[in-house]
Order: sequence, then structure tokens, then C-alpha cells
Amino acid sequence: MTPEFVMDRIDFSKVLNPEQCAAATAPDGPLLALAAAGTGKTRTLVYRVAYLTEQGIPPDNLLLLTFTNRAAREMLERAKQLVGDSVGTIWSGTFHHVCNRFLRRFGSHLGYRPDFTILDRDDARSLMDQCIGATVTNKKDFPKKDVLLSLVGMAANKTLDVAELAEEQADALNADPKLIVSVAARYADQKREMGAMDFDDLLVNGLRLLEESDYVRRLYQQKFRHILVDEYQDTNLLQARMVDILAEQSRNVMAVGDDFQCIYSWRGANFKNIMEFPKRWPDCRIVKLEQNYRSAPEILQVANACIKGNPEQFQKELRATRPSRHKPQFYLLRDGDEQAYAVLGLIERYLDEGYSLKDMAVLYRAHFHSIELQMALARRHIPCVITSGVGIFEQAHTKDVLAFLRMCEYPHDKMAFMRLVGLLRGVGEKTVASYWEKLGGQFNSRNAEQREALCGMMRPAARGQWQEIDRIFAAYHDEHLTGTDAVRRFVEVFYHSYLVKEYDPENAKTREEDVNELAVQMGKSGSVTAFLEEVPLLSGVDQADHRQADELPPDAVRLSTVHQAKGLEWPIVFVIWAVEGMFPSNRSIDESEDDSEERRLFYVAVTRAKDELVLCAPSIRFARDGGCFPCKPSRFIKELPKGLVTERYGFRRY
Repeated sequence: MTPEFVMDRIDFSKVLNPEQCAAATAPDGPLLALAAAGTGKTRTLVYRVAYLTEQGIPPDNLLLLTFTNRAAREMLERAKQLVGDSVGTIWSGTFHHVCNRFLRRFGSHLGYRPDFTILDRDDARSLMDQCIGATVTNKKDFPKKDVLLSLVGMAANKTLDVAELAEEQADALNADPKLIVSVAARYADQKREMGAMDFDDLLVNGLRLLEESDYVRRLYQQKFRHILVDEYQDTNLLQARMVDILAEQSRNVMAVGDDFQCIYSWRGANFKNIMEFPKRWPDCRIVKLEQNYRSAPEILQVANACIKGNPEQFQKELRATRPSRHKPQFYLLRDGDEQAYAVLGLIERYLDEGYSLKDMAVLYRAHFHSIELQMALARRHIPCVITSGVGIFEQAHTKDVLAFLRMCEYPHDKMAFMRLVGLLRGVGEKTVASYWEKLGGQFNSRNAEQREALCGMMRPAARGQWQEIDRIFAAYHDEHLTGTDAVRRFVEVFYHSYLVKEYDPENAKTREEDVNELAVQMGKSGSVTAFLEEVPLLSGVDQADHRQADELPPDAVRLSTVHQAKGLEWPIVFVIWAVEGMFPSNRSIDESEDDSEERRLFYVAVTRAKDELVLCAPSIRFARDGGCFPCKPSRFIKELPKGLVTERYGFRRY
């Protein structure tokens, strides 16, 4: 079949730089295109599609694998503009999407009907809850369904045995690993009986189909004459194995990615996939895309210097195409308050220079690092959008803690009462409502008799938990406990164990970090009531997932974790809390036993900036117990050669 063209044949050497052209027009055989940040990765892939169709490869013999359906659609739209609508027949989409197509046609080889059900998140949660109920006697002390689903999913994506993972996380889960394995086995059996798969099963079974059915494997090996994989550094073991199998016959596989930007190991991405690609394909051609079109040269100098600290990588050096500008700025500041003051001051300065709020982004290693700044922006009425999740005051764990504080102060706050008491074991909404009615439509935490009456209404399972919380109420009023100390005790005696049961270990830690930081910020208010009165004024921050960019406010500062910022860019980027222990994260280094991924994460943060880069390192961090401890600037900054950044001590408006 001859493709229909909407324009003359493309002169690739004129529309692409030499590196891009070498990748897009490479001859048959395995190809590793190492596309450094801002070097035109998508453009190169699109022109590779155009080149292959110009060479007479039918579009439906091409397979384009991406990590979002949006990325696949964008590439196909751009390819259509080059070579016409015929490229619409390319097999493209996420790994899950392509596996679904395999399984709809040939799932019978694994015992599935063509109309098998794909469980959405709610379906999977409901089924897991049933499996826990049918397996576990003491359900109230067992990890919740979301925790088990996370564990089962991680085992699938990392090709680990559930039993192995349950043993590793036994302490964090505080549950018998054998019982967890039994629940997971029942969940798998139930899915099989229902003829259903969850999202992770699509990958697992898609790979099984290729490995176990000679017919299916040969069919797709012959069909796909060229396989192109975007963001290859983010593949897990299942995905890399699938690509290797599909390309085994044609040997025409193009893996496009950047080992410098492999930052998702926590969700299954395997750094070895891209590093060992040349070993698995010994005759592979390697093309490095190093010409950067995004950032000013001074920013690239910082990025290049930082990433050189990682020995195990394909060495690349970003080269600037833009004219010289200012050096990145490094601010050594007193504490988080001065950091917030500096960021706000610089935002106003950049506005005076003609930039818009939407041109600016504040990046951080972990979400709780932004709480102080969120509050400062809200007080200054500077619009911001949280692109890495919802704002701190809109999150469930924050609302839980605020409900506890509101019960300390407001006897007639029914919503706080309903929320907090509803967290107890076996207490549902109707039960809480009945308690409220029996108490006369109020609960005065100052009143010992009323507290005792509420305790007496509860069943034993909830009563033990409530007695611990009740002691905090007594200490708050009788011993004049501060709000910060009250929250600290609340976390210690109740909320920590609640989070562990409700969320997977990583999620629970993150939420507890948020709560601890909130307690620190609350200590800066004059009183608990002052803080609670301010909260409604601070909770109007707009939130949105960055993937729905069209729905974002037209002009607002973006706040984001670095993980969520990957793939995005802004003229001005602030990196806050660039200090040891926070960026790099102590927890991440302890788990991985080196700082390689943290360094890659810092590189990603730096390369989001186009015009201006501001790095901030406070010297003091306050703790939830009221104390403070010194902070040292991040090793990624201290290791930079002298003269790459402009150092400033403190912030003043000038």
C-alpha cells in the first residue's frame, strides 16, 4: 500500500538538526535515541513516523507505545500534518491500551472471553473489600482495601511475588503476611471467576499472551515491522520484556528516552531497562540528542554540572541554542518564612518585568514542603494552582486534623463532630448522627461529663480509640496544651495508626508529613481559634491536574512536585527547600542506598526553567515540637563549580 501524501517528500536534513535527523532517518535495526531535556524528542519521533511511511512501510505495521493516550494523539496529529491521514491506522497508545487490544482478540488463549470486564478503581476496591471480609476475621485491624490494592499492583508492576512484598512491608502494614497473601489470592481467584481484569492485569496478561502463545507471538512479531517506544526510561520490567518480544523478529525497535530523567522507580520504572538496552541489542545504534531549545545557556551549565555526579549513565551534555542571559540565583535564607517572603518578592519583581503569573512555577521535592508557601500566597491573594494534587486544606487528612481542632474549640460544630467520630472503628454516619442527637445537638469538649457520656455510648472497639482522643481534649483544656502539641499527640495516639490502615505505606508517610508540617505552621498563629478562622481564607487555592491544562485559571503561579513537573516547562522556576534531607530526600537515599535518582530529580527540576532559575535553601527548619534544627544547602548546589550561580544571602526588595 502506498501512503497518500499531502505534501512533497520531506527533506529531513532541512527541518531537523543533525542529531534529530540521524535518529529520524536511521536505517533498520535497533536504535536507542537518548533525548536529553528540551532537545525535541517528540519532534524526532513524529518525523521518524513520517520517514518510515515515506519508505513505504504501511502505517498499520507500525506500533507506537507511549505512557499517555494524550501523547499518542498529539504525535499522530502532528504526523498527519506531515504525511496525511493514512497514519491514523498506526497502532498507538499506552502499553495498557495495546495489551487490551491483544487480549480482546486472543484472550481465549488464557481462558478469557472477548468481552471480559476491566475493573475500574471503584470496582477493584469493592471486590478487594469483599475478599478481605471473606478472609479476615478481625477486619478492623487489617490493612484497608486501598492498601492491599496498592501492594498487589506494585507486585505486578515490579514482577515480585506478593508474599515477598508482604514480608518486606510487614512492619509498616502491621499485619500477618500470610493473611495478606490469602486475601490477594482470593482477589485473583475472584477476578478469574468473574472473567475480569484490573488495570495491572492488562499488562501481566498481555505479556503472558505473548510468552505462552506461539501463534499470537508470531502474528504480532510479523505484523509490527517497526516498534517505537516513547519515554523508554519509564518502562517497568513487564513493558521492556513485551517490547523485546515484539521486536524479536524484525529487530526494528526504536527506544526514545533519557536516562537522566528516570525518576519513577517508586512506581515500578526500572533504570536498568534503558541502561542495558545496548546489552540486549548488541548491534544497536545510539544517537544522542543534546541540542537544547528550551533553556538559557547558564541554566544548562547548572544542569550539566549537577548530573555529572552520577557515574552510571550515558554521558550527555546539553548544548544551548538560545542567547546568554543571567546566571541562576541561589538564595541562602534564614528559614521557611524568609523563603516564602523571598519567593513572593521575586514573583512581584518578575511581574514588574513583564512576566505573567502563569509563567512562573515553584517546584519542590515533596508536597508538604509547599504548605508554608501556599499559606503565604493565599494571604497575599496571589492566585496559584497546585499541579501535583489538591491544595493542603482540601485534602482528607488535613480536614481530619482540622475537625479535631474544631472540636477542641467549637461545641456546635456538627460537621467536625461527624467527621472525627466517623473515623473510629465501626462507627458509620447514622451512628454518629445518633450520638449528636443524644448529646442535644452539641459536644463541648471542655465538659468532662459530656465527654464521658459520649464515651459511654460507644461500642468497645471505638471506645478504646476515643478514650485516647478524649485525654487530649482534657489536656488541651485543663493543662492549656498548645494546638501544635495537641495535633502531635493526636497523631501519636490515634491518627498514625489510622493512616497506616487506610493507605499504602508511602502514601501514609506522605500524609503524616503533611500533618506534621501543618502543626508547625499552626504554631505560628496566635491561637488555635485564630488559625481556624484563617483556614477558610486560605483554602480557596485553585487545584488542577496539569494534564487538564485547558481548565487551569488563565493566570496563576503553578506549584508542583518535581515528579509532576516532568515534561512541563516555564520561563521562571523556583526550587524551594533545596537542603540536605529534603532535596535530596533522606528517606529516598536510605531506601535506594545512593543519591542517583535524587540527582536525576534535581536535574529534571533545573531543566524545567527557560529564562530564570532560582534555588532557595533556608538555614533553619522548625519542628512540630516547637524546636528547630539547622539545614545545609543541598549537595547538588554545593557541588556546583564556583561561579555558575549568583549567591545571595537573605532577601531584600530592590
